[in-house]
Amino acid sequence: MSASRVALSSPYVLEYTYRRSVGPVLGRFLAGLRDGKVLGARTAGGRVLVPPAEYDPETSQPVGDLVEVGPGGAVTTWTWVETPSPKHPLPHPFAWALVKLDGADAPMLHAVDAGSPAAMRTGMRVKVRWRAQREGEIGDIACFEPEA
Repeated sequence: MSASRVALSSPYVLEYTYRRSVGPVLGRFLAGLRDGKVLGARTAGGRVLVPPAEYDPETSQPVGDLVEVGPGGAVTTWTWVETPSPKHPLPHPFAWALVKLDGADAPMLHAVDAGSPAAMRTGMRVKVRWRAQREGEIGDIACFEPEA
């Protein structure tokens, strides 16, 4: 490319800077987190979804009651993050894991603070570590940590 034809460029940041209303089901889930409880939605077939959805993904029927689950559960799969980014939930190495909470039929994705990849394993028992100041958002679960 010649000096007279310089390519133009511009930085681009993908962000969703808006807030959305969460509705009655997610609203109750987030209020439960604020109060130190994890709630799941019971489907007509008896399955418990965490985080709750307004409709059963298998039947499209509205969910029923919200029920308390956890706060303990088991890791179903995981991956290690050696170098967290500034927007990750923990400033030090951690695992992203699918955690199936006690009483839930579907796992939820969240961070596990296990210390090292050698301490992580599929099937390990973990429990919620609550954020000191809860506000009614998913970040109220600071992370999961090994139960023992």
